[in-house]
Amino acid sequence: MENALIQLFSLPLEIGLFIILIAFAAEYTDSTLGMGYGTSLTPILLLLGFSPLEVVPAVLLSELITGLLAGFTHHSLGNVNFRPKTMSPAKIIRGIRTFGFNESYRRGVPVHLRIVILIALCSIAGTITAVYLALSIPAFYVKLYIGLLIVAVGLFILFRKPDEGGFSWRKITLLGLLASFNKGMSGGGYGPVVTGGQILSSVNSKNAVAVTSMAEGLTCLVSVLTYLAGTSAINWKLASYLLIGAVVSVPLSALTVKVMKTGLLHTVIGIITVFLGSLTLYKIFL
Repeated sequence: MENALIQLFSLPLEIGLFIILIAFAAEYTDSTLGMGYGTSLTPILLLLGFSPLEVVPAVLLSELITGLLAGFTHHSLGNVNFRPKTMSPAKIIRGIRTFGFNESYRRGVPVHLRIVILIALCSIAGTITAVYLALSIPAFYVKLYIGLLIVAVGLFILFRKPDEGGFSWRKITLLGLLASFNKGMSGGGYGPVVTGGQILSSVNSKNAVAVTSMAEGLTCLVSVLTYLAGTSAINWKLASYLLIGAVVSVPLSALTVKVMKTGLLHTVIGIITVFLGSLTLYKIFL
């Protein structure tokens, strides 16, 4: 603990304050629109002189905490429902005996929480694979793939009606695998795919944002553990400043989602998705 505190205050004050401010802005955008935290923070931190293996684990750790916090905050404000019908072990067992596991699970767990659980489970395969591939694939091709994918999702949001094709658990599974792969590879590219993909699968925009926050937090848990197992320790001085800025923004962003009209939120998500993907492509060809 003492060593971590020494690392925390070893950064120049002006750099620490700047990191807090950009983390606040990035997390506010991410928790409001379901995207933008890692995608915007990672290149800025690299420009400040941090190495990729310092930036990505620190970003993932901060998103682990703020993602879960944002998910619970969205739930408390009514943007989504994550509350199971019962937490009583006796009632759960009785339900399984009466209806079977699958039907009992469907009846007792809200659909938005089921989406979170499915995406989080998919993250185990997608993230672990991505983290180990990240050390062997040239960064140019990783960024090119993510940039093209995000632009495509954004264009589909803007020009395709949300109800085309309808909701599908198969689509949600694919979203979880793709998004967690992106997150493990670069620290970003998760939110645009999960949020945009849910909207294209007929999930309400406000619900999609809240689901993404919660699922991203669980996905980052897998990523952080994988990085700790395979690389050096987390840069606590960087992670601490990121957490300070990001945590403060969460209540404000959840309140913004609550008061924003769904149609406007849908359009803004589409525009921001295209912008983030285009920015990624611009940076790699610059």
